[in-house]
Amino acid sequence: MKPACSVRWLLRIGPVRQIPLGALQEREFRLLFTGQFVSLLGDAVTLFALAWAVLDLTGSARDLGFVIAAKTAPLVIFLLVGGVFADRLPRRGVMLTADITRMGIQAATAALLLSHTARVWELIVLQAFAGAATAFFNPASTGLTPITVSAERLQGANALRGMSMAATQLAGPALAGILIVTVGPGYALALDAASFAVSAFCLARLRLPVHVNLPPQSFARDLLDGWREFVARTWVWLTVVSVSLANMMNAAWLVLAATWVKQGHGGAGAWTVILIVSAAGALVAGATALRIKPRRPMLLAAVVVVPHAAPIILLALQLPWQTFAAAALVTGFGEMLFNTLWETTLQQHIPPASLSRVSAYDWFGSLLWEPLGLALAGVAAAAIGMSATLWIAAAVDLAAVAAMLAAPSVWRLRRVDESRLIKQSAQSLAAD
Repeated sequence: MKPACSVRWLLRIGPVRQIPLGALQEREFRLLFTGQFVSLLGDAVTLFALAWAVLDLTGSARDLGFVIAAKTAPLVIFLLVGGVFADRLPRRGVMLTADITRMGIQAATAALLLSHTARVWELIVLQAFAGAATAFFNPASTGLTPITVSAERLQGANALRGMSMAATQLAGPALAGILIVTVGPGYALALDAASFAVSAFCLARLRLPVHVNLPPQSFARDLLDGWREFVARTWVWLTVVSVSLANMMNAAWLVLAATWVKQGHGGAGAWTVILIVSAAGALVAGATALRIKPRRPMLLAAVVVVPHAAPIILLALQLPWQTFAAAALVTGFGEMLFNTLWETTLQQHIPPASLSRVSAYDWFGSLLWEPLGLALAGVAAAAIGMSATLWIAAAVDLAAVAAMLAAPSVWRLRRVDESRLIKQSAQSLAAD
C-alpha cells in the first residue's frame, strides 16, 4: 500500500475545544518546562559570553576552539553512560545532580572571570565537567517528560520544549551582548549558574510516581539491553543514522557559509539575520506542532526535512545571502517539527524502562559526526573547491532523507492511540 500524498491524509487536526497550551495547565510539566526554559536561556547567554571571555584572555581562536571542544567531547563520550544511569536511577535525581553540578561549575567560572584570575586551562577543565554533566541530563530529560504530562498532551509538551529552545536562541545573544557590554562576561556566567539553580528548584518540587527499579545486572548488560532496544526497530536506527549524516553535512555548510558571508557577502549583519530567521521558523513549527496530530508522524517528519539540503545547494550556486535567509525559514521550521514528532514518537513507542538508554543512543548518533563535519569542511573545500564540497554535502543530505522516506518502517508507523496510553498508564500506577 502506497502512502497517500495529500496533506489532509498526513495530518489530523485536534478538536477545536483542545487548548494548544494545555500541557502547561499540568503542574508537573509546568514546573519542568519553567526550569528548563530558564536553564536554556542561561546556556544561550553562556555560549556567547564564554567565547568573549576566552578572546579577552588570550585573543586566540585556537584557545577558543579548545574550550568549546572541551565541553563538546565529554558530552558525546558520556551520553551512553548517562542513558544507563537515567534508566537505572530516578530520572529527577539524575537531572538534579547534573543541574547542581553545572551550577557549581558556572559559578566557579564566573568567580574566576570576575576576579581576573582565570586561565585558559582552568576554563577547559571546568567546561569539560559541564559537558559531562549535560550528558547525564539530556537522556534523563527525554525519559522524564512523559511522566510529567498526560498522554494526550505529550506532543504539545515536546512542542513547547522545542519552542523554548528557539525562543532562547533569539533572546540569548541579545541578552549576552547587553551583559558583556555593560558588566562583562563574568556576570553572564553567573546568570547561567543562577539559571541552573532555578532548574534544580523546579525539579525538586515535582511530584512524581515512585521509581520502579530495574532488576540488578551489570552496567555492560544495561548498555547492551539499550542497544538491543535501539536496533530492534528499523525506524529508530535508520532515522538516527540519517539524521547523523544530515547533521554532519549541515555542520560543513555552517563553516563554509559563515566564511563566505563574512568575506564580503553580507557580513556579520547578514549572518545574524539568517540565524534569527531560522529560529523564527522553529517557533512557527512549534506552534504548528501544538495543533496537529499526524496519523503517520515519521512520514510527516521525513517530508518536512526534504528542503534541508536547500541552503547547501544555494551556497554551492553562490546565490545572494538573502536566499539563505528564505531557506533558513523553511529549514528552521522543518528541523523543529521533525524533532518534536521524533521525540514524541520515541517516547510513545519505546518501553519506559529503556527510554533513556535509547535516547542516549539517539543523542550519541546525532552528535557524533558534527565535529567531523566542522573539521573537514575547510579541508575538503581547499582540496576540491567549495562548490564541489557543497554539492557532495547536498547529495549526502538528500540521500539520508530519501532513505527515511523509502523505508516502510518509517512511513507506515502510526501514531499511538492516546486512549491506549492512558489506559496503560493507569494500569501501571495501579500496579505500583
